[in-house]
Amino acid sequence: MKINNIHRWDVSIQEAIELQRRLRERIRLRPLAIKNIAHVAGADIAVDTAEKLCVGAVVVLGFPGLEVVEMRHAQAPMRFPYVPGLLSFREIPVLLDVLKKVETPFEALLCDGQGIAHPRGIGLASHLGLFLGIPTIGCAKNRLIGEFEAPGEEKGSFSALTSGGARIGSVVRTRTGVKPIFVSPGHLVDHASSRRIVLACTKRFRIPEPTRRAHILAGGKKPAGEQPPAS
Repeated sequence: MKINNIHRWDVSIQEAIELQRRLRERIRLRPLAIKNIAHVAGADIAVDTAEKLCVGAVVVLGFPGLEVVEMRHAQAPMRFPYVPGLLSFREIPVLLDVLKKVETPFEALLCDGQGIAHPRGIGLASHLGLFLGIPTIGCAKNRLIGEFEAPGEEKGSFSALTSGGARIGSVVRTRTGVKPIFVSPGHLVDHASSRRIVLACTKRFRIPEPTRRAHILAGGKKPAGEQPPAS
């Protein structure tokens, strides 16, 4: 698929922060109609700390049936240190290597990480969305920032995730009686559309099927190590 090379990756920590501040101005949130989605993809990485490697995985599924259509992976050396709030600079390069291999067009990408629910408003999903120019959604297991009230216990219940009085995401119950996940728009999708797509992609498990399958693929392709936190 086409990649927009919007910046280089050999940057310092301060340069990365300044890039985030500039790039967040380019993020656009807008409705995305589920009826226009034929394929959805999930992206995740696994980290081998011993070998200093990142393994990236992308799985494309048919929508709404969620049958697997294509699976791709790649590995690359870690070139950026672990810095909370800057994990996209460590993870996106290997994901771009994977995405270049993907042959099936898809209309939305779910990422195991944050969208705009980020201290500078540009988590992995938002950052990656700018490179791809397609709708991206952050699906995180844990909160990075923000305040919320617990949603109802039934599947589909949700509450607003806010920061400084602004809406930055949704806290979504994807299974009845199970811990919610944190859903935030990445790029070219809004809050309501993000939530509807994530719920449509969630079947038997707490985690949406695209990112769940990408997580399994990435973990299965690394020799050892640990999973990264949500970015």
